[in-house]
Amino acid sequence: MAHDELIARTEAADRVLGIRNSHRVLETEVVGIDVIDGRELATDIVADADQPAHSHATMDGFAFDATDSYPFEVIDEVYPEDEPPAIEPGEAVRIATGAPLPQRANAVLKREESDVSNDQLTGSVIEPGTYVYERASNVAAGETLFNAGERLAARDAILLRDLGYEEVEVGTRPTVGILATGTEIHEGRSRDLDSPMLAGMVRRWGGEPSITGTVPDDFERVRDRIAELAAEYDVVVTTGGTSVGRKDYVVRALAELGEVDFHGVRIRPGKPIAVATLSDAVAFAIPGKPVGAHTIATAVMRPFFTGTTSLSAMEARFERHVAIPRSGFEYWIPVTLDADAGTIRAMPFGHQDSALAVYEDTFNPSVLSSSTRATRADGVVITETGLEAGETVDVHPWSSFQ
Repeated sequence: MAHDELIARTEAADRVLGIRNSHRVLETEVVGIDVIDGRELATDIVADADQPAHSHATMDGFAFDATDSYPFEVIDEVYPEDEPPAIEPGEAVRIATGAPLPQRANAVLKREESDVSNDQLTGSVIEPGTYVYERASNVAAGETLFNAGERLAARDAILLRDLGYEEVEVGTRPTVGILATGTEIHEGRSRDLDSPMLAGMVRRWGGEPSITGTVPDDFERVRDRIAELAAEYDVVVTTGGTSVGRKDYVVRALAELGEVDFHGVRIRPGKPIAVATLSDAVAFAIPGKPVGAHTIATAVMRPFFTGTTSLSAMEARFERHVAIPRSGFEYWIPVTLDADAGTIRAMPFGHQDSALAVYEDTFNPSVLSSSTRATRADGVVITETGLEAGETVDVHPWSSFQ
């Protein structure tokens, strides 16, 4: 795998988005808003009415037209379940939090700032809009609130229910068959560490994963098993066999079954990923080392399911000098985080001074990608250059890749 044949992560992610747009044809289903987290909306959601339908009080007190002057005559009282009475200039009503304002009223005077004597109200001078949740200030009729293709979150149930939705139409979850390759795994001499991890990631990203077992390092068996899975699932994810060794058959099998879009990304760990389009499925060939598999799946495969390449970040102080072994690659350096006097500190996990002593001063992605303890990192720093102790860096928490 020549260095000049590798592509950048940004290009790889963009190609994956293109594959998603051209090959991901999904049916739809209707689900309750209590299970929308991670689901892809199938239709636009357009508000059919103003929200709120009436201006409401956000404080207990008195409602009136604040362009008038004190005193006001208090003529009635209003609660959230009431229809508000009509008021005339110089009139006010007692009002409870959440109650609709009379049409002429435009402000609410807090009860503790008021004085009422013989139904005559005086108090602090206030401006129109004070303690008022105004009509249509939340949602205007005809406004598009959600777009088809948007990935919903649990919090979206709040607005959807306020709009009157108890269920919405979403895309069905893409089915994903996960296949571990390697004779040592197939014969039970080594554990399959990748499949459960990848299944969990796919499920979190909105897919429906199935762990389909293992296959030994035999070209025909690898090829035929991938073909079987491609006929059954929307997506095939393989682990292992993606490099250029004598028994690395996966990429060769994908090339025979379909078209390999790219093989190799300038990321370490995880470089030898391949992505292919088959007649009936999309295939992701993930390298076998577990931390490298997690890294590259996050960086390159995730956009296919989530529809986004965005990476959230937080600033932190890098705690040790770390050199990189070779230029021309993007290194995902795992870090653990702690805080000291308001400063977030990022310790490179794997550095000799961390709880996992894998390297001294130069980042070692090859060894680190095999270390299962490296999964205890809190996030990663993405860099193409060495980093200095005390330098401010962007940390991408693992919790944000969802």
